Amino acid sequence: MAMTFSDFIRTLGETIQAENGPNLAYLLRPTSPHGKDLVKEFRNPTREGLTSRYGGYIESPWDDIAVRYVMVTAHIARKRAGEAFNEQSQLVSQFFRYFINNTGWTLPALFSMLRDLRDLAFHADNYAKYNNQKSECMESAAGVVVKAFSNCMTDRTSPPSESRKWGVYYVVGLVLKCYFRVKRISLSKNILRALNANPDIPPLSEYPRSHQVTYRYYLGMLSFLNEDYNKSEQELTLAFYQCYIPAHSNQERILTYLLPLRVLRGHLPTRDLMDRFPVLDELFTPFIAAIRAGDLSAYDTALDKWERRLLELNLWLTLERARELCIRGLFRRVWVATDQSTRIPVSMFHCSLRLKGIDVSMEEAECYVANMIYQGYMRGYISHEKKMVVLASANAFPRVADRSAPLS
Repeated sequence: MAMTFSDFIRTLGETIQAENGPNLAYLLRPTSPHGKDLVKEFRNPTREGLTSRYGGYIESPWDDIAVRYVMVTAHIARKRAGEAFNEQSQLVSQFFRYFINNTGWTLPALFSMLRDLRDLAFHADNYAKYNNQKSECMESAAGVVVKAFSNCMTDRTSPPSESRKWGVYYVVGLVLKCYFRVKRISLSKNILRALNANPDIPPLSEYPRSHQVTYRYYLGMLSFLNEDYNKSEQELTLAFYQCYIPAHSNQERILTYLLPLRVLRGHLPTRDLMDRFPVLDELFTPFIAAIRAGDLSAYDTALDKWERRLLELNLWLTLERARELCIRGLFRRVWVATDQSTRIPVSMFHCSLRLKGIDVSMEEAECYVANMIYQGYMRGYISHEKKMVVLASANAFPRVADRSAPLS
């Protein structure tokens, strides 16, 4: 049975009185079935007309929220993403008037409205981009979400179990998504600083797993971009193991950055893992195969082939650094070919490089070896007089993970 606007207002009032958060979220979601019913009821609605007719039917600000909801659904039905975003933004602002004076029972509705706001901002910006227009809806959405963060953080009167602070990490995740989308990542520091400065926030482990995973993912991403690889690996690893197994796309997103960090430690992914993620398999397998074979030429070819994609993902420098593992693998093969001799002429390392398509002089080959020793990939020294590499009798090629700073 179709829902009329009068029915919608009545149901909205009953939901508020019962403090039913999930049902409130359902009622205010533009994609809910009753949204289409309201679009059919009002062919060409205007906010002024609806307000003059239905204003006061329900306590403020819910009468205005109901009217703006109709406007949002009408704009979406007519594919006017920009107008829909503006109405949704005003709807959320009106919702804040009620939210800041109540307990956390409204959090499900807040989450739903903020998520819809971000989605509308995304569509509005895309529409403007393809029509050569300027749009900053996502930046505006970030500002609204930051206000929601402040409203959650400042709850000092609600009982602990009903506090708005239980929405903090979800809202933080949404803020960071917006900042990453508009490439204003530096603003994330302000949010994280405010979050860490509040001692009354419950431990992260007590929040829903989905909130934890999103927060740890973006924390790991921020550390990755700041080249704090140890912190990044720690956060991304926790995010991956806490991520729900059916959330395949989220796991793939985490592994996109976790795999290169694990490779830098010398931990190469298994075939079973790569088979589960075909997109990552296509991107990373050429590099992994080259490292296993010590094939520098193949590694450089893969870097050239995937350069644009790696730059888009901010992974090019990381995988360029992992090239040292390929050199280590090649030199270790030379060591094995000499029956693990402790004295190997520099000329043999030079020949191995040339055989793999790396055209370098003897002096450059010596620099390659010196760099491997300096980085801790090999243990030994170079006798310049005899043009000889003298390797340690034990553990000449330590495990990559055993280096003092494998991610440096």
